[in-house]
Amino acid sequence: PLQEVKINPRDWLCFPAKVGDLIIYFYFYNKFIGLGTALANLFELAHDEELLGVPKAIYLFGVPPASLEKYGDSPTVFYDDEENNLLIAALPARDEMGYFGYIKKMILTLHNIVMMKRGRLPVHGAMVRICLKNSKSANLVIVGDTGAGKSESLEAFRVLAKEYIRDMTIIYDDMGSLEITEEGEIKSYGTEVGAFVRLDDLQSGYAFGVIDRSIIMSPHKINARAVIPITTLQEVLKGYKVDYFLYANNYEEVDDSHPIFEEFFSAEEAIAVFREGARLAKGTTTEKGLVRSYFANIFGPIQYKELHERIALRYFSKLFENKVKVGQLRTRLGISGYEQNGPEKAARELLKIINE
Repeated sequence: PLQEVKINPRDWLCFPAKVGDLIIYFYFYNKFIGLGTALANLFELAHDEELLGVPKAIYLFGVPPASLEKYGDSPTVFYDDEENNLLIAALPARDEMGYFGYIKKMILTLHNIVMMKRGRLPVHGAMVRICLKNSKSANLVIVGDTGAGKSESLEAFRVLAKEYIRDMTIIYDDMGSLEITEEGEIKSYGTEVGAFVRLDDLQSGYAFGVIDRSIIMSPHKINARAVIPITTLQEVLKGYKVDYFLYANNYEEVDDSHPIFEEFFSAEEAIAVFREGARLAKGTTTEKGLVRSYFANIFGPIQYKELHERIALRYFSKLFENKVKVGQLRTRLGISGYEQNGPEKAARELLKIINE
């Protein structure tokens, strides 16, 4: 996409971001300086010595719109330069593109593509390590698309912390990856040191408790969000063994045949639910109603479906071989009246299971 692009270097800034263990150069047009600099709360800046190597990807945010017209009406494009082992992405300088999500999600898409090429499974979800007061601990991965209840369940754990939890570490809250180690263990790694969260989904006052470190966006809109730091690069890169691998089901009511936590007993049964990626859209994007997305992750897997399918089959078989608890967690976040109550009950149920 860069062949047609003509830019004046004096109008551009570069944020060399550490995305997990990758270096991605994010270039942004000076018109978007407010969005570009907010990235400092999401990714650490690469050090001088890390800039001596070749980045894994380059992303230009705010190129002249005419240079991308041939790619469609609202082109968010990337090119896989296999010859140079480099991914290149670009987005036009249009007012409607002036949203932080367009920066964050393209960077994570580029990350996911590199991970798949390395044989890792990208995960759109959240991971948390929980140590209970009775000294039991567990590492949980909760998979789900926007509004499925993954971040909200983490928030519920934070609220329940005083009662049950000795220590809680968030490894990632939006995107990570799984790796099968040489010893045959399944470990998970993160990408971001911050989170781009909806203010509505935080306990009242929480964003103001970290206001000295928060960047708040569109506070007057329904989808008002804040970029807040939540973890360290050390935690993101450490690699934690996975004990629970759960799908966040936000659309089903809980009853005798649909418990809050439902365990799967075969890779086939599990992969069918994860592959379908169903959720009730709660208006956090332009979607409404029950929607489906391949593995709840449109950021890379769907563009490399054949490769992702092979990786997913191998990883799900390994999860069951390693006796990792795989299941779905009914957060009920999409059901009216359960926005706070649903994730809290789901978190309580999980704590009960970890305690057993």
